[in-house]
Amino acid sequence: METLKEWKEFVQELKREWRFLWRNRIDDRVSAEGIADRDYSMLFVERGTVIIATRDYTPPNLMEILQQHNPPNVDILVPPSSSVGGWGKFIRSTLSKQKRFTGRTRPASSEPSHKKEQQLKKRGRGWLHL
Repeated sequence: METLKEWKEFVQELKREWRFLWRNRIDDRVSAEGIADRDYSMLFVERGTVIIATRDYTPPNLMEILQQHNPPNVDILVPPSSSVGGWGKFIRSTLSKQKRFTGRTRPASSEPSHKKEQQLKKRGRGWLHL
C-alpha cells in the first residue's frame, strides 16, 4: 500500500503533466480546437485528442483524472475548486451577502428627531443686497 507522501508526489507529477499538456497543445485555428501534441499516459490523453473546443465541449478535468487513479483520500491531496467549495465559495455565498455593520451606522431611535431650521442669510433676503 502506498503512503500519503508517495501519493502527494504522484499528484505533483500529475499536475506537472497537466500544465505541460495545456502549454504545448497544438491550436488549430481553422476548426477552433486545441489538440494534444503527444501521449500523456498519466492523464489518459492520446496524441491527437481534442482537449479544448468551442461549443458544447467539456475539457478534461484534473479531479476526474485523479479519481480514475483511485487514491485513498482525494480530499487531502487536492483542495476543492472555488466553484465546488472552499474559502472562495464561502466568501461569495455567505460573507458577501451579510449586512455590514460599521461604527458610523446608528440604530434608529424611537423618538423622531426634529432638525432645527438653519438661520437665514441676510435676514431672509438671500444673497441679493437691495
